[in-house]
Amino acid sequence: MSAARLRIAGGCQCGAIRYALHARPTGASICHCRMCQKAFGSYFAPLAGVAVADFEVTRGTIACFRSSDEVERGFCRDCGTPLIFHYVGRDDRISVSLGSLDDPSAIPPELQYGIESRVPWFAALASLPGDQTTEEEDPALSGAIAATNHQHPDHDTAVWPPPDRLKN
Repeated sequence: MSAARLRIAGGCQCGAIRYALHARPTGASICHCRMCQKAFGSYFAPLAGVAVADFEVTRGTIACFRSSDEVERGFCRDCGTPLIFHYVGRDDRISVSLGSLDDPSAIPPELQYGIESRVPWFAALASLPGDQTTEEEDPALSGAIAATNHQHPDHDTAVWPPPDRLKN
């Protein structure tokens, strides 16, 4: 009996794109450069990579934006989720956004890049007060968001969106 092939799955928020990694990603990092901040709409971009041969798109087609002559960034054209980072002309490695993994906590960052653009109060984020409630301060709004959630679940599905949502 052959050993099962490693499979770490991920995808976009709406479920139009799903992918699988067939090796554990390495080089897990966060990049604070201004280009990554803009691409992710956040203070940093969390990324880790695998050999291109170990990356498989299992649903949909990743759209790409060439953010420089050297780099292309892939995303879902439907929901905008950042998915990949790839050096143009290098067919050996591709990085995925760690937040798009079904279990983002499984690959912790080990290194930071672009620290010259790191927001000055970044280190203080962990000390901010925490709240166990979901998304919004208004519980009624949080309930309405939860009841009408269109986000793809954190696992592969045979069909997405579910047939009952196709009627809308």
